Amino acid sequence: MSLRTIITPPDPRLRRICAPVERVDASVLALMDDMLETMYDAPGIGLAAIQIAVEKRVIVVDVAKRKDDAASADPICLANPEIVWTSEERSTYEEGCLSVPDFYEDVERPARCRVGYLDRNGKYQEIEADDILATCLQHEIDHLNGILFVDHLSRLKRDRILKKFSKTAKLEHPFPKARAAL
Repeated sequence: MSLRTIITPPDPRLRRICAPVERVDASVLALMDDMLETMYDAPGIGLAAIQIAVEKRVIVVDVAKRKDDAASADPICLANPEIVWTSEERSTYEEGCLSVPDFYEDVERPARCRVGYLDRNGKYQEIEADDILATCLQHEIDHLNGILFVDHLSRLKRDRILKKFSKTAKLEHPFPKARAAL
């Protein structure tokens, strides 16, 4: 297992739609393990592969109330997760994102959902979720479709947040790449 770098806006990869996993093999399992290590280190409760610049439909989540010991962790690894049902009832949670650090806003989503996915053994499973797990699953699946949690906010709030990341990127890289001489 190894820690991976989490990408942030304005990285265009965060807006890409991820490719399905053909099968859960050793490389996908290693990816899931790296994602869990990266998520726990950040620390966070969910991570999509695209957040570490891997364009595959893989997410990991762990919303268990845990302390610093690994024994209380309860991770779920999902390949090709798809929302197959959502409730009409809505709920609002203050969301944050490892790719949009230091910003938290209330986001309204369906209160419950059912998600179909391939587990670590490549077996199709469905999980029905409510509360924070439902929110987390929907948030991470959004990532696989090129959607950030800020896209659920008003245009003004979203633009304000993303503008700060663009400014930071310009400060870190103030000079555009030189063009090759012809």
